[in-house]
Amino acid sequence: MPDNTVIKKSSIKKSRRWSVAIRLIVALLLIAFAIFPVLWMISASFDNSNSLATQSLIPANAGIANYKRLFNKDPNFSFGEIKYWQWLLNSIKVSGISTILSLSITTMAAFAFSRLRFKGRVSILKSILLIQAFPNLLSLVATFALVSNFGNIVSAIGLNTHAGLIMVYMGGSMGMNIWLMKGYLDTIPRAIDESGMLDGASPFEIFWHLLLPLLRPILFVVSILSFIGTYGDFLLARVLLNDSSKYTLMVGLQIFTAGQFDKKWGVFAAGALIGAVPIMLIYFFLQDQIVGGLTAGSVKG
Repeated sequence: MPDNTVIKKSSIKKSRRWSVAIRLIVALLLIAFAIFPVLWMISASFDNSNSLATQSLIPANAGIANYKRLFNKDPNFSFGEIKYWQWLLNSIKVSGISTILSLSITTMAAFAFSRLRFKGRVSILKSILLIQAFPNLLSLVATFALVSNFGNIVSAIGLNTHAGLIMVYMGGSMGMNIWLMKGYLDTIPRAIDESGMLDGASPFEIFWHLLLPLLRPILFVVSILSFIGTYGDFLLARVLLNDSSKYTLMVGLQIFTAGQFDKKWGVFAAGALIGAVPIMLIYFFLQDQIVGGLTAGSVKG
C-alpha cells in the first residue's frame, strides 16, 4: 500500500509538471504570435531596402532613412507631397470630436431608453439592434450619396470635409454604444432615481447629478472604443475625402502602398509605428479604467 501511494503521488506530480509545461509552451506561442508582427514592422521601418522580398527580422542595412523619407528630409526620395503630421492631427481631430459628440448623445439616449417609458421604446431598440446586424460596407454607396446631397445644401458637411466624416462616424457608432450604455444603466438600482424624485429633482437633474458619476467606467470604455474605431478607419475616410491636406492617417499611409511597382513598405511601416503611439498612450494611461468598465457591470447591485 505505501508503495502504491508513493507511485500515485509521483504520477500526479509528473502530470502536473506536464500540464504546467504545456501551458507555458502555449503561452509562449501566443506571445510570439502577438509580438512577431510588431517586431516585423519595427524591423521594416529601419530597413532601407524598402522591399518585402529581402526583408529580415534583423536588417543588414539598418538606418533611419525611412523616417527621413516620411518627413520629406531625404533629397533622393520623391513620392509626392507628404503631410504626415497633418494626417496624424486630422485623425486625432476627427476621432476626438466624433467620440465626444457620439458619447454625449449616446449617454442621453441610453438614459431615455433605460429610465423613461414611452411609446415605441422597444421597437426603436430592436430597430437599432437590427441595423447594427448589417455590415457597414452595404451602406457605403448610400452614405456617399447622402453626404454628397447634404453638401449640395450645406457645403460645410459635404464631401471632402471633416464635419461630414464626423457626422457619419457618429451615426455609425451610436447604435451599439446605446445598447452597451443602456445595459450598464439597467444595473444601477432605480432606488437612486426614486430618492432624487422625492427630493424634487427633474429627470435631467437625476441623470446629471446622480447617475452620470456612476457611469464613469462605461463612459471610459465606450469613448476609448469609439476613438480607436474611428482612428483606425480607412474605408469611409478614403471614400469621403479626396484632398491630401484633409486625409486622415490611414488614408495618407495608403499612398505608400498604392503603386503597382513602387511600394514603399519601409516608409509605410515607419508611419504606422508613429501613428500607433496615441493608441498605446491611451491604453497605458487608461488601462485600469478599461478593465473596471468591462467588469463593473457584472458585479454591480
